[in-house]
Amino acid sequence: MVARLQNTIRDYAWGSRTAIPELIGVEPDGKPQAELWMGAHESASSLVGGESLYQLVSGDPSGVLGSETATRFDARFPFLAKLLAAEQPLSIQAHPSRSQAVDGYERDEVAAIPRDAGDRNYKDSWPKPEILIALDSFDALVGFRPLDQTVALLDALGTEELQELNDLLRNGKLQDAFTHFMSEDRDSIRPLVAALGEACRRYEGTAWAMEVETLDKLCVDFPDDPGVLAALLLNRVRLERFEAVYLPAGNVHAYLHGIGFEVMANSDNVLRGGLTRKYVDVPELVSVVGFEPLESPVLRGVEVAPGVVEYETGCEYFAVRRAEPSVGPFNVAAEGPRIVACVEGTVVVGAQGTEATVTLSAGQSAFLRGPEGPCNLRGPGTAFVVSAG
Repeated sequence: MVARLQNTIRDYAWGSRTAIPELIGVEPDGKPQAELWMGAHESASSLVGGESLYQLVSGDPSGVLGSETATRFDARFPFLAKLLAAEQPLSIQAHPSRSQAVDGYERDEVAAIPRDAGDRNYKDSWPKPEILIALDSFDALVGFRPLDQTVALLDALGTEELQELNDLLRNGKLQDAFTHFMSEDRDSIRPLVAALGEACRRYEGTAWAMEVETLDKLCVDFPDDPGVLAALLLNRVRLERFEAVYLPAGNVHAYLHGIGFEVMANSDNVLRGGLTRKYVDVPELVSVVGFEPLESPVLRGVEVAPGVVEYETGCEYFAVRRAEPSVGPFNVAAEGPRIVACVEGTVVVGAQGTEATVTLSAGQSAFLRGPEGPCNLRGPGTAFVVSAG
């Protein structure tokens, strides 16, 4: 059986007021529409036939997820899919590994910090690896830039006030640099951000034009925020349509602008480091960050069958395939619980061995229970098929 999902839109302040309405073909209501959630997260579960998917999973894990998936993921739906539309930058952040999340969650529980408290670090005991696939041009900061490149950027800017940062990087001390400047108070950071902004506005070269443009804007928008200096250390990427970034545990990142399709493990664990007025815990953030530079942050899909492109991440919580069934009806070899999300045109979704189908237009999605056979797709559209990893 294939079931249509009813999904929740989250109105976070950084969200675009137009991108999601344009995608789904409705008039904007003037409010930010940041994320459209598809899945069974307890805070904003999708509905199936008017019933909460979270409650359906809780009531019959094996029947909804399939026995193998229910056992492997402790009766929890393994992933969460989203449409994400950013008009303003999201916070500089990283996510914990499984063992870090378990330890952190236990500490927060022992400390009796309410799970919905703003100063709680760990909302659950799961990691949050994620992939973001651009639906149009998408700008982001992803992973630490190789140190020699960041030194070259600082040299090009010629910012004397940041010489201490430059010296640390020249000596290979990325973690020391990150920790030191992220731990500074806002009064100490303000003159450094101001100096960086002035240097960006003086810059007349072309080699670092995109990086300088971004840093200049962040300096204006976040004049006393240590996250601006973190941004200076990160790869500045511009994804083109259907290019992706994969963010495993410990990857420091921030989405800047654009609309994309995002899939993550079914967790809400975010450790923030800046570009935000929300709670920031620098020691805890540093404890989960991986400080290995990332040379090639952009991930491109691999065609595994005519009309089917897979994004290979190795993640155990989800697998993502992009399907363009206009080449002809086909089955998508994916197992366990699945969400099919249409992002362009229309796609008809069915399941092998059943006659019932659901027709999706852009922004709509369908759910297949774990025990169902392979899903089959047809129609002149594009959809993502997300399954358990």
